[in-house]
Amino acid sequence: MRIVSLLASATEMVNDLGAGEWLAGRSHECDHPAWVRRLPQCSEPAFDIQVSSRDIDCEVTRRVRSGEPLYTIHYDRIRELHPDIIFAQEHCEVCAVTPGDVRRGRCEFPGTRIVALTASTVDQIFQSLFEIARAIGLEERAAAVAAAHREKIEGLQSRTARRRRPTVAVLEWVDPIFAMGNWGPELVEIAGGLPVLGSPGEYSRAIDPRLLLDANPEYLVIAPCGFDLERALAEQQVLEQLPWWHKLRAVEEGKVAFADGNRYFNRSSLSVVATAEILAEILHGIEAPASAEKPRWRWYTDPRVRVL
Repeated sequence: MRIVSLLASATEMVNDLGAGEWLAGRSHECDHPAWVRRLPQCSEPAFDIQVSSRDIDCEVTRRVRSGEPLYTIHYDRIRELHPDIIFAQEHCEVCAVTPGDVRRGRCEFPGTRIVALTASTVDQIFQSLFEIARAIGLEERAAAVAAAHREKIEGLQSRTARRRRPTVAVLEWVDPIFAMGNWGPELVEIAGGLPVLGSPGEYSRAIDPRLLLDANPEYLVIAPCGFDLERALAEQQVLEQLPWWHKLRAVEEGKVAFADGNRYFNRSSLSVVATAEILAEILHGIEAPASAEKPRWRWYTDPRVRVL
């Protein structure tokens, strides 16, 4: 079995199923486990993503409206890998390579099956695990993997069930402001919080900043889509220039956290379990299991506060 995964969550799940050795190629976003970075990279953004978040949003909007691709697919590289399966996603035309991108990239080879995944809830993420398992013939193994991760979720829920539930807003983009939807509100509830603004199971959406001011949540989590922690932290300067930023309760009370959105909050993989643990740590101080990976989140420090 030879697999080209053009979806980071699918890459993770193939590895979770113990079939990592079947991975032959990956997308530009596939980074976990770390060894997959050594695989041939089969896609890349079609434009410069090192520009500001505002410029990224404008370019994405322009390309979607004009029908221009967001990703470049390396046809020759994929053809040389002779994949039996190509994994892509059809949930969102923006956040990762879609089957349409694959077709435009002329990657419909004889004998190669394109498997499209979609997920907007925690349950659908687990369904994706089973879809991948069926595609590669590992359904029994998927049942055990799913049970182990659901047990972790239930354990976390039991630890937060009796605690006061503070209001929480998770932002998936800051310029313009997007409130996180999809599985995000579910994870906040699992972690013992009360989600505001984002709607469970629905797409993340741009909102009027006044809605954030009106909600005035106790906690604010900044986890921009596709940004690691370092890039997320750079968005502080954007937020601090907003005239209403310092009026937010969460800012005044020091309850704003920046997080690795790319690895945890925006990825429809079993890493959502770790995401819920991160949120429980932020909201209730419940220490998340130790991780050998780089830091996953950090408190925002208001530059106006003088540290003595």
